[in-house]
This record gives sequence, C-alpha cells and structure tokens, in this order.
Amino acid sequence: MNYRRKIFNSIDQRLTQGTDLIQVISGPRQVGKTTLVKQLFESKKRLGIYHIADGVMVDGALWLERIFHEAQLKQTKSRLPVVLAIDEIQKIPNWSETIKRLVDTERFNNSNPIQLLLLGSSHWLMQRGLSESLAGRFEQWNINHWTFQELKEAFDITPEEYVFFGAYPGAVAYYKDEDRWRSYVKSALIETVIMKDVLLMHRIEKPALLRRVFELGVHYSGQILSYTKVLGQLQEAKNTTTIAHYLDLLHQSGLLVGLHKFAIDKARQRSSSPKWQVMNNALMGALGDENFKQVVKNKKEWGRRVESAIGAHLLAHLGADMELFYWNLSNAEVDFIIKWRNQYVALEVKLTGDKISGLQKFCQHFKPHRIYQLSESGLSWQALLEMDPRELF
Repeated sequence: MNYRRKIFNSIDQRLTQGTDLIQVISGPRQVGKTTLVKQLFESKKRLGIYHIADGVMVDGALWLERIFHEAQLKQTKSRLPVVLAIDEIQKIPNWSETIKRLVDTERFNNSNPIQLLLLGSSHWLMQRGLSESLAGRFEQWNINHWTFQELKEAFDITPEEYVFFGAYPGAVAYYKDEDRWRSYVKSALIETVIMKDVLLMHRIEKPALLRRVFELGVHYSGQILSYTKVLGQLQEAKNTTTIAHYLDLLHQSGLLVGLHKFAIDKARQRSSSPKWQVMNNALMGALGDENFKQVVKNKKEWGRRVESAIGAHLLAHLGADMELFYWNLSNAEVDFIIKWRNQYVALEVKLTGDKISGLQKFCQHFKPHRIYQLSESGLSWQALLEMDPRELF
C-alpha cells in the first residue's frame, strides 16, 4: 500500500535530522505501525534493519544485544545512517533496562551511533518500560485507529461503510464478502489482541470474564452502563473493581473504552458510570447478527451505529491536547463533550426521535465554547467524519 499516514513525515524528519532520541511508536494492532517502518526504510537516505520480538524463544536480553551489535557492525561499513527497528519490544522481559545499557554505552563510545525505532502494540507496557528506565532518552508517537478521511483517501470507502465495517485497513479487501470480513476481524484482530496483547502480557484470573466484559461492552457501545449493572449480567464477576480493571486493559489494547462523565471536578469524572464505547466500529459489525443492508434499513440500530462511529472517530483524533467525555442529568444526555485547550464543545448525535437532547440543560450548568446537534439540514454526521474535531472549536 502506497498510502502514507500523516505521522510518516514527522518521523521521517526526525530520522533525517539524526536525532539521538529513541523513537518510540505505540498503538493498537492493525493501525499501520509495521507498514510505517517499511515506508521509512524505502528511503535511500538510510539503511533500515527490522526485527520482531514476538515469539523470541531465547533469552530476551541476549537477543537484543545480538541484533544491536549486528546493527553496529553494519553501521561501520555503511555510508548511510543505520536505523534499527524492533517490533513488539514489550514482549521482551526487562527490555528497557537492556536498551538503556546498550544505548548509553554506544552513545559514549561512538560518535556515529545507530538510530533506534521501538514499536509496540501495548501502550501501557511500553509506557511502563519507558518511564522506569528511559526517561529523557526517547520521543514517543502514539498511533490511533484510522480515521474515515484516511480510509477514504486510501481506499475510497463511503461514510456508510465506515459506520458498519469500521476502520481496520487490512479488512477493507473483504467488504464485499461479509462472512469472510467477519471471520477476519474475529480471528486476526479480536482473538489476536485478547490472546497475545492481554492474556499473555497480564495476569488475568478469569479469562472468560474478560471476554464477557468485552462482548458486553461492544453490545452496549454508545450507552451509559454502571459497573454495578454490568456486574448483575456477569455471574462469574465478584466485584466492580475487576470489571473496571478489565475495561482498562481493553482500552490499552485499542478495543474498548469507558468514557467518563464531564465534570469540572476530576474526582467526579473518575467516579462516574462509564459510557461504553468501541474504539473501532468493526467490532460491532463483526459481533452483530445483521448484515450491512439490514443494519442500514433498521433506523434505530443504524442510529446507534452512527453514534458509535462518531465516538470512534473522535477517539481516533485524541492526543495529549484533547479529551473526550459524555454528560447526563436525569433523562437529559449529551453524547460527547470534547475538551481542547481548556475549551469544550457539546456534540449531540440525534438521528431518531427516541432520545431527549440534553444540550439546553448542559448549557444551563456549564458554558461550552460551542454546541452542535448533528442533522441533515445542519452539520451532518457524514460531514463530521471528514473533519478533525479541533475544527469544531
């Protein structure tokens, strides 16, 4: 695939400048991390070396030392800068300590050190290793799920296809064969993430419960559901703390997140019931029973899918400068509150008449920068999908 995501130019520039900082790339599976490295290595400006730590059977520290020393040897013989990329680095026990020792030694002894690219699909495990040993030695890039605009430019998909099929670029080839597409998402994405990124990397006492939390969260995507109510539907769960922990793991894996209720008081935000939200709408389509045409014809279900797709779209644009919440009071609800640079806007997705908009009540309690209600006569959901949410401000 020749399409390059926007982050390509930024990382390419860093490597061309010859930065001493380790470039760390994290993000969910199937968002294009490995493809990005391949594209960076296509340049004639550098010599790229790629290794993947997934499935390394020997001692991890020794393996890292071997490939690092091999890269150093190539550096002495190459006229080009050498870039060593290590994928799924978090699979190596105590990887950060080994990397720190190797990098510090080389920086001290070598005036022309190799450049290092570290990739991982577990943001939490990557962050833990970086903060423990590599503080001040790295620059981090977190890659989110693809946006509709990117998929449209790369594959010419429609907004309706984005709502139903989601945003995994590798699955686009199977849109015309829904059974194959559904099988691909379940086996190559959901099962791989849960089995490799969650169960193998974390101590999970009840794997079956983790799966049930995931399935339940996908089913209720776009809805506010307290941990207590979830507990009532999961007989094997003993307490809400376990459910909250599993939801956090699913969030770190790029599958499912629980949005907090908007409040000025941070403590109230954290104690609120979560609004369950898939991070990629493909999860709803793959686990659902209806096909594309059936969902489009079902107005109520289609409205729910659109709202969930808007949520996934907003999550795909999140960064250190932007946060996403919901708000409700009694029967009044605002689907999304977007906070950016100490300002916030309220966004209501209302495709059917079975929901009471809470925009008026929200404005009575707070003073948002702007408010929006998606409609065919005003700002449409299709138009929003083509926007960076920061444009709403």
